[in-house]
This record gives sequence, C-alpha cells and structure tokens, in this order.
Amino acid sequence: MRYIKLHENEKVPVFKNVIYALRLVCKADKRLLISYLISYIFDDIFVRYIQSILFLKVLLSLFDRGAEFREYVRDLLLFFAIAAATKIISWVAAYIRQVATKNVLKVLNNMVFRKAVSLDVGCYESPEFYDKYQRATLIMSAGYFDIICYDVALVVSGIVSLMLVIGTVTAISPVYLLFLLPIALVFVIEIYKSKAVYKRDLEMTGNNRTKAYIQRTVFLKDFSKDMRTSNIFSVMMKRLEKAVDGNIKILKSYGVKLFLYSIVSSLFSEFIPIIGTYAYAGYKFVKGGNMTVSGFSVVVSSISTVREATLDIAEAFDEMTQMALYFQNLKDFFDFEPSIKDGNIQAGEFESLEFRNVTFRYPSAKKNTLENISFKINRGETVAVVGINGAGKSTAVKLMLRFYDVTDGEILYNGVNIKKYTLSSLRISFATVFQDYKNFAISVYENVMCHECTDTDKQKAQTALKQAGVWKKTQSLPNGGDTVLTREFDEDGAGLSGGENQKVSTARLFASDYEIAILDEPSSALDPVAEYEMYENLIAATKGKTVIYISHRLSSAALSDRVLVIGEGKIIESGTHEELMESKGKYCEMFTLQASAYRREGGDCNA
Repeated sequence: MRYIKLHENEKVPVFKNVIYALRLVCKADKRLLISYLISYIFDDIFVRYIQSILFLKVLLSLFDRGAEFREYVRDLLLFFAIAAATKIISWVAAYIRQVATKNVLKVLNNMVFRKAVSLDVGCYESPEFYDKYQRATLIMSAGYFDIICYDVALVVSGIVSLMLVIGTVTAISPVYLLFLLPIALVFVIEIYKSKAVYKRDLEMTGNNRTKAYIQRTVFLKDFSKDMRTSNIFSVMMKRLEKAVDGNIKILKSYGVKLFLYSIVSSLFSEFIPIIGTYAYAGYKFVKGGNMTVSGFSVVVSSISTVREATLDIAEAFDEMTQMALYFQNLKDFFDFEPSIKDGNIQAGEFESLEFRNVTFRYPSAKKNTLENISFKINRGETVAVVGINGAGKSTAVKLMLRFYDVTDGEILYNGVNIKKYTLSSLRISFATVFQDYKNFAISVYENVMCHECTDTDKQKAQTALKQAGVWKKTQSLPNGGDTVLTREFDEDGAGLSGGENQKVSTARLFASDYEIAILDEPSSALDPVAEYEMYENLIAATKGKTVIYISHRLSSAALSDRVLVIGEGKIIESGTHEELMESKGKYCEMFTLQASAYRREGGDCNA
C-alpha cells in the first residue's frame, strides 16, 4: 500500500483513503460514481480514440487504397451514430449525477452533524477538534466528494483510452513506446507535489479559521453594536491582516518547490514524448520506409492524445491524492470517540443528587476549578448555589449533566454514580435553563417545545410563555407564536431583546416534564422587577419539584430552602438565607451589597 508521509510519525494511506471516500459515496448514492464512470469512459473513448485516431485512420486508409465514395459515406454515418449515442449517454449521466450529488451531500452532511452532536462538549474547547471539524465540513462545502468521483472516473477513462491508443501505435512500431516511458515518472513527481500542497494547506488552517471567524462576526447581529461603538473593528481587522499575511508567507515558502515540481513534470510528460515521437515518425516517413500517410497521421495524432490523456491522468491523480489526504481528516473526525462513555442503567424518578468529594479541572487548565466539593440535594428541595463570577457554579451544572466527568470523587443520582446511567435518561431527568441561553431561527413555539408543534403543543407552549412573562410580547409579533425568531431567513421574522429572548428560553422549563430543574443565571438579562416576577412564576410552577438555582444575583437565594456559597472552587458557607445572614459571613456581605445597589437603582419605595 502506498503511503504519503506527512510528519515524522504520521503516514497517510492514499489508496485506502480513496477507497474509504468511494465507499462513503456509494453508501449515500452509488449513482454518483457510476454516472461519472459511464460518462467519462464513453466520452474519452469517443473523443480520444474513435474521433481523433480510429476515424482518421479509416478515412486515410480509404484514401490510400482509392476506395469508393459510398464507403466514405458509410463510415461517416457510422461515426455520427456513435457520436449521437455518446452524447445521449453523457446527457443522461449528467442528469443522474445532479440528483445523486444532492443526495450524497445530504446524507454525508447529516453524518457529520450527527457525529458533531454526539461528541463531548469539551471537544468544542479544543483547537485540534475545531481544525478537524473544519476540514471535515470543508470536504462537503467544497464538493470534495464530487471531485474525487470525477478524478477516479478521469483516471479510469484516461487509462482505457490510453491503452487503446498505445495498442494502435504499437501495431505501427513498438519503438514509440520508448518515448512514452518518461511519462511514468510524472506520477512519482505528482506524489511529492501533492504532499507539499497538503502540508501547505495544513499550515494555513489556523489562519483560515481566524479569517472565517472574523468574516462571520462582521456580519452577525450579535456583534454589530460593539463593532460600531468601539475600536474593536480595527483590532479584528489587524487580526485578519495578520492571518492573510501569514497565509501569503506560507504560500511563498512553498512557491519555488511547487514551481520546480511543475517544470520537471512538464519535461517528462510533454517535452520528451512529443519531441522524440515527432522526430522518429518524421524520420521514418521521410526516409520512405513502410510508414504510410495514414500511419504517420495516426502516430502524430496519437502522441497528442497520449499527452493529453497522460496530463489528465496525472492531474486527476494529483488531485485525487490531495483529496485522499483531506479524507484522512474526515476519517479521523468520524473515528473521534467521546470520552464521556454511556452507561447502561435507566435513570428513574429523582430522589437525591449528591456531590461526594468532587474535584474537577478542565483539560487545558493549570489548576482545579472545583476542589473537594461535597453536598446533597433531596427530592422537593430548592437549593441556591451562589458565588461571584468564575467561582465554579456553572461548572457544577456541566458535571451534573455529564458534559464533563469529574477529575476526582463522584456524583450520585439516587445513590448511584451517574456514570452508570445512560446519558439520554440522565439528561432528560433535568430541565435546564443555561446561562449562555440560545434561541434558534425557528418559530417561538418550536423554540419552547424543541420540536415541530401540533395544535396541542402550541397550547402548551402558550401556557409556558405566559408563565415566563413573554406571552404578551409573543402576541404582538407578526405571526404570533408562529413567528420565526430572526429576519435572516424570513422577512416576517422578529428580533427580541435580550430579556425577551431569555424569557423564551426559560419557557422551555415550564413546558418540560422533568425530575429536577436547574436554572443557571435564569435572570441575567432581566431588570429587578422582571426578575422578581419570573421567580414568583418559577416558585409556583416548580412547587413540589426539586430546583437548583445557580446565580451570582441573590434574589433567588432568599426564596430557597438552602443556600450553598462557592468561592474559589470550594463550598465556603451553607445554610438557609436567615442562618447565613445571621452568621455575617461572605453571603451576608454579598446580599447586603446587592440589596443596597437595587435600592439605589430603584429609589426609595416609600418616597
């Protein structure tokens, strides 16, 4: 098996990756490869052999032996019939190819997206993962599957037509094969050229990712205000210029090498075969050997055909080799296994959740985010986990949902380590409103229910939106709850404020059937009045349920059965709101400061 060695300990099996790519294509829609093969084999045989050589040889042979005109007409009609059949075959194959291409892209995009969703959340914080993900999606967006089928068809059709032409020339004189031997060296040169091109593109991946990010942020609404009210645009442009300059530097470093590869390749593929063949054929014809006019014409036409076919094969082979290298990234992406392994027990009705001596450190961090945390939450309790930003509160949520696994210690659900439960049954037990909430470019109802909605679903979503305090706003939208939450894809779509978006996100909780609710900064975008109203609704909606509030704003703490105060990754205080206020510790200090800030902001209620 032929390999291309990229780094000291990395080898890429080109042939194996080509087969891998073709298998994926055939799994999605085998008609794509078949239509390419049929179209190009018939077209190449007709154009390069029948039209350029065989038909010419037949006509000149008729001339040499003084044949009658009707023989010429007969052969001409036969030629037109073959041409028409070839063209019809090409048209049919092109139509089939258009349909098959869309099927292949649909199936393979779905495969990539499903794989991406199945991977750990931690993968999205890894530059290495993003590089592989970007290259995997590039294969689809740049149509590399279509290209590799085209290249395989071009190589096969080129070889078939080449064999027919060489067989015809050899019948005239085997000496001409000597002038075609240097062509074999072209393929060796193209291997090294492909390696250089791939390594060049690999080095440009980081810069390209930076460019893509900047190009994306310039057009996104989320960044539009900051771009126009600060100097951040100039900072981003400098980053863009640096990425472009970096790519230019990389291109220059590989420019001379690739130029030399192209020169040497042209020497062996064009100069030696053409000059040698023309010189020898001319010599044989002028000296008056057994070389006829038809034979001389065939040799001269054949060398052009051989040169074109060889160049096409070498070019396709070069491109196919590069595609094979990119498919290594796709294979690596599909082979990427999540570190969060699924258990085999179904999580049942919630009774308790316990952190037992839990320590956690993010993969790229130098110190622990949580340090020896222990607490237990029982069914029906409302617990507030509070602390300043960066204390580790949201990290605790990620561990509960097994977005990450603990570094040390264990988390128990109903007394059983959460690693033993299936991920789906564990996560569906929680209804979660995340700190970095996101709404999608679908209708308000679909954002709440998280699926396409029936009339019954819409009624349920309406109730949830009322409880979240955003139903009045929803009614004012162009299509009510059926309004899409963006104008990017729908002219009748709507954009909501930060607080309104957070309320829609929170409505998912009210519409959910859950065992335990986790609200991670559920009121971060709300004013104090809206925040109070939301908590009032949450208390009513979650009565009898187990609720965990994660917040640095302490209005939720006063409504909770118990408060856990986290500082620098450790639990520094625990108790009821009243107990902690009496202890005059960190919680009392934070609550007093926030309460005074609210009073300054809202004024004296009794004034």
